Amino acid sequence: MASKASSETRPAGGRAEIPSLPQLGTTWYEHGVRYWLRRAWIAFGLLVVSALLVFFSLSLYDGFTSEWSPAARTAADWVQIAGSCIAVVWGWLKQRRDHRAGLLDPPGPLDSAFARRDHNRRTPGLVAAGRGLLLVLAPVMPMVAAWCVGWFLAHLTVREYPSEVGARRWLEAQKGRSGTYRG
Repeated sequence: MASKASSETRPAGGRAEIPSLPQLGTTWYEHGVRYWLRRAWIAFGLLVVSALLVFFSLSLYDGFTSEWSPAARTAADWVQIAGSCIAVVWGWLKQRRDHRAGLLDPPGPLDSAFARRDHNRRTPGLVAAGRGLLLVLAPVMPMVAAWCVGWFLAHLTVREYPSEVGARRWLEAQKGRSGTYRG
């Protein structure tokens, strides 16, 4: 009898190893209590960031328009309200389109980890560049904050993240290819 290839041997547990995803760990696999607690923690964090962003944006806008005449300020406020309503919907739609595109071509577990690492490397530079943009964006900062709130809300209301779909597909491919799982 011929010996089995290394890819045909079963690991000690008899299953392919579940990959760990950024922010979700391995909880994404079973969608148990720990998974939903992590999702709730992510939601709480994004809601806190949204609240701080809106507060900061409104304060910056108020400081920018504080010396304007009452008529000009009222007109600018109405423009901000209309623009913010549009921006919330635009942010929501942008995130949903990105999510749909992510589901069509979901990243694998390694791609998710690399994307997270690259994001963390870029963040300090983006923060530094953003400070200079605040002076330019002060008049429209409430609309920018509204766009972010719409994006965050759409991100929080998805059933599964693309990274979960990609990891699930990767795991199924590993199970089918290596013979480590026969379910």
